[in-house]
Amino acid sequence: MKLLFVHQNTPGQYKHLAPHMAAAGHEVVFVGKAQRPLPGVATVAYAPSRAPHKDGHHYLRGFEDQVLHGQAVARVGLDLVKRGFVPDVICAHPGWGEALFLKDVFPDARLLAFCEFFYRSRGSDVGFDPAQPLTLDAACRIRCKNATLLTSLEAADWGVSPTEWQRRQHPEAWRSKISLVHDGVDTELCRPDGEAAFTLPDGRALSRRDEVVTYIARNLEPYRGFPTFMHAAAEILRRRPKAEILVVGGDEVSYGARPADAPNWREKLLKEVQLDPGRIHFLGRVPYDQFLRIVQVSRAHVYLTYPFVLSWSMLEAMACGAVVVGSATPPVAEVIEDGRNGLLADFFDPKAVADRVEEALGAPERMEGIRAAARRTVVERYDLRSVCLPAQVRIIEDLHAGRTPALHPTPAS
Repeated sequence: MKLLFVHQNTPGQYKHLAPHMAAAGHEVVFVGKAQRPLPGVATVAYAPSRAPHKDGHHYLRGFEDQVLHGQAVARVGLDLVKRGFVPDVICAHPGWGEALFLKDVFPDARLLAFCEFFYRSRGSDVGFDPAQPLTLDAACRIRCKNATLLTSLEAADWGVSPTEWQRRQHPEAWRSKISLVHDGVDTELCRPDGEAAFTLPDGRALSRRDEVVTYIARNLEPYRGFPTFMHAAAEILRRRPKAEILVVGGDEVSYGARPADAPNWREKLLKEVQLDPGRIHFLGRVPYDQFLRIVQVSRAHVYLTYPFVLSWSMLEAMACGAVVVGSATPPVAEVIEDGRNGLLADFFDPKAVADRVEEALGAPERMEGIRAAARRTVVERYDLRSVCLPAQVRIIEDLHAGRTPALHPTPAS
């Protein structure tokens, strides 16, 4: 097969799938904004011709930007045709507009869309936080925000979503052509290590013998419960004099907006909450090997999120045998059963989060069963090699052969 992968943040959700298909002997091309190397994969960079006009209607600026992305990818596609590459199957993330015109450039190719999220003004992330109530203007803007996703869905031959909750955010009329398959967790790499150690910037080494509490997000912001965590952290440090808290994440904004009264959410919360600076360590963004050591030494890993996209880091932490103290929000509750493979708490309740962290720290023997169940959950449902990659490959093979993929594909389906 000839396969085309398209994702603005190369490789995105195709980190494992694209090289796997290349290793299997298929001709694979990856189009993104950067030419990051992938084993066996030819990468091609694109760039939009301009930025969207600043004076456009604010409902439509995002759509114009997505059209510009789609046009840029279409131009790359036309160049690929001139070079003799016409894909049989295209795997593309539609969120930034890159998939808008792929079927116009490659009408005979089968298009598989990565259906990560469909925006809703109610029952999802928007309006979840009482501090940011829904307005009519926001509801109208959100409706328009789905224009690209709906157009891309109509053009796609099939879709795939990583979790059932994310799949169900899409309109009911389209769910019948969206399979449920996660991107996959490398459980051979993400595994418990009782001898793991993490060295702090001051030279001290922490291990599982220490009361290590961890919090990890791409950026420290409300969508990932950072304000709740910071207030809980103060309580945790007060109750547990031996606790050390490791915080991983940047000061940019992935979702939502910056605070109005501070450069970033970390600085805002540090002004609001009194914390012992010697026992809470803001590490910024860290290399992946350090991330693994951090979750391997964790005695309680806090993961909080709006009803939104589920982070890879939570599943990777579980695969490493971490006790996750998670928010009782739908994406998390789809994976974690309270008291069996993790602990759940109210997203907005710092005391409840601190209570569950203290429970994890105070009963390490009882937590061993939860650690084992957490890893077992990931191995059985999200393992990259035995579960997810075979199901992803099966969908591609079905599309190439003209068969209708299964909604819950397995290697033998």
